[in-house]
Amino acid sequence: MKNAIVALLLMSSYFLSAQSLKPYTTGAYSSTDLTTTVQTVKSKLSDAGFKILGEYRPASDPNRWIIAFTSDDILAAVRKVGGLSGFAAAWRVAVTNEDGQVHISYNTPAYWGNAYFRKNYSKVSSLYDSYADKIANALAQCGTGGGKQFGSKTGKTPKQLQNYHYKVMMPYFNDTKKLGEFDSFDAAVAHIDAKLAAGVEGISKVYSIKVPGKNLKLYGIATSGAGGEKSYIHKIDTDVQKHTAFFPYELLVVDNHVHMLHGRFRIAVSFPDTSMGEFMKIMSAPGDILDHLKRAVH
Repeated sequence: MKNAIVALLLMSSYFLSAQSLKPYTTGAYSSTDLTTTVQTVKSKLSDAGFKILGEYRPASDPNRWIIAFTSDDILAAVRKVGGLSGFAAAWRVAVTNEDGQVHISYNTPAYWGNAYFRKNYSKVSSLYDSYADKIANALAQCGTGGGKQFGSKTGKTPKQLQNYHYKVMMPYFNDTKKLGEFDSFDAAVAHIDAKLAAGVEGISKVYSIKVPGKNLKLYGIATSGAGGEKSYIHKIDTDVQKHTAFFPYELLVVDNHVHMLHGRFRIAVSFPDTSMGEFMKIMSAPGDILDHLKRAVH
């Protein structure tokens, strides 16, 4: 009996490690227009206990809308691990008009949890499971047909995501771009908050969230103008089911340092099936994003 239980546990571990995950999940298809759907989604998120942090129209596209939010489960996971896991402190629901049908989607919890927490994901997987159930149930009330993952034909296993990089010599999750260093966490946050409040050409704050009990603050930043969101997203987001929940890009204050995920990691993990030829069409995007986000710091 004992041997049978051990074998069952080993098989469960194997199937979990072999599980195929895709970057986005359909929450529902709505029968109402985009504007009405956005209001319904916000209401259902609030009813489910999620805190809405901000919203905007990415790439100034009238067919796209982003709602950024957080949850107690996600914040508890970030507090448990700390450091660069702060990039997971906010989540995104996308509402996209796709050929006349309004599609509600969001970032697949286990996909991004494995990509951002990596080897520490097992420490927070129960919190992610709780979050995944809550977000699926909330969005299911906004329409019909939810639950299917998309954004990759074959997906990635948890092991692949925990060690993700696009190709040899390409950056990993922790190969961040360091945007600045300050005397303290408080000094870094005060400087960035002041710049964003005053207004900086080409960038605007979508949301910010301080992780309770940690020197971590995450900012969602919209980019516009030359090299902004509009300059690259339509070249890479060409599937019928749009990757709208890719937006916005983030910068993270960790103690007295300011980080952003390398564009060659963040874009690649968001569009894992993109060929090298397709990436060549947006070869300037990682540098353009870096130049934009630097404006919030320098």
